[in-house]
Amino acid sequence: LIEQIKSMSLEIPVIVVGPEIAAATTVRMLRAGAHNCLDSNSSADEVWQAIDQALEEKRMLDRRTSKAAKASEPWRSMLVGESSSMETVADTIRLAGPRKCTVLIQGETGTGKEVVARCIHMASPRAAFSMVAVNCSALPESLLEAELFGHTRGAFTGAVTHRVGRFEQANKGTLFLDEIGDMPLDMQAKLLRALQDREIQRLGSSETIKVDVRIIAATNADLTEKVRQGKFREDLYYRLNVLPLKMPPLRARTSDIPVLADHFVEKICRSEAIPVKRLTADAVQHLTRSAWPGNVRQLENAIEMAVAMSGERTYLAQSDFGAHSHMLSPAACLIVDRTPVQYDSTGIEMDFNTAVARFELDMLARALDESKGNKTAAAERLGIKRTTLIMKMRSLGRAGLSMQAA
Repeated sequence: LIEQIKSMSLEIPVIVVGPEIAAATTVRMLRAGAHNCLDSNSSADEVWQAIDQALEEKRMLDRRTSKAAKASEPWRSMLVGESSSMETVADTIRLAGPRKCTVLIQGETGTGKEVVARCIHMASPRAAFSMVAVNCSALPESLLEAELFGHTRGAFTGAVTHRVGRFEQANKGTLFLDEIGDMPLDMQAKLLRALQDREIQRLGSSETIKVDVRIIAATNADLTEKVRQGKFREDLYYRLNVLPLKMPPLRARTSDIPVLADHFVEKICRSEAIPVKRLTADAVQHLTRSAWPGNVRQLENAIEMAVAMSGERTYLAQSDFGAHSHMLSPAACLIVDRTPVQYDSTGIEMDFNTAVARFELDMLARALDESKGNKTAAAERLGIKRTTLIMKMRSLGRAGLSMQAA
């Protein structure tokens, strides 16, 4: 049976439980591919420990496989994070990369939409050509058309020379339209025609120019709501939303914060030409508990400030992030709230340990409920390891508290 399972997938951990397994039988099982052999008299804790160990080793194998995949996918090193939500983003990039279809990236400010756009470009056959980026909200309406389509000499006051537009610059490559939700309605109509016909006209010219451009658009706005309000063309929305990609906010992937922090520390220290510093455990915990409304961009800025504040020290302490200490998440604020929890729902006075246990139980129950019982996803929401979550559940159960009571 073990050999049959392993023939289907070498990655499936197999644990054998049987009555009084002899040493010779154990050796034979292990050689066949079993991860562990347990006596049927083993305690529940021993069984759980074996399962946790098997899963942890499988995750390590998955990480090694992921690193090997990154070597064959140069763009993957730009996408920092190994959470399930970021793996979903990576899978979408793999699917979208080889295609010509338009991609619409949506997400909050600072989540890394342009980084993902560059990853899609690098994963495509167009990687040998340019990716040209335009911030649609940074240019006034009077200049945006000339920026995108170019202009001829004398097309308007100040047009003293011919100019090639961004569409032509991105020919055979990728055009990234950032903050597309802020584009004026008049320009939306002209952009729609360019996308439909794959041809443009420079301002001041009647000549039609064919372009071979792959469009990637990004926005932090809710375009469906803008369509409902009449601020965004419905036909353009459908033209852009061929392949949608949603960027998760940093608070939805807190397990990636330590990896991102290390990445930014190394990046900033190298740019400053100083030895790479390390983060203390307290600093990592502080970063993981912070809310980061500005997402990954805000985290990078905080790391840059901490590197400067650390001076000649070889490490970054929690105190180096002083200006960001007000950004604790709501859950963390409950932990540091000095208002004592004195009574349970029945009015019976509780001691400190019971109050803390009930608070922990409530957090675990909420995370599991929001994750539909998936322990790995629940652990990511709480910013802890899956094994830590399981151990907490067991210890609370031994204390006489249950998820049902929560």
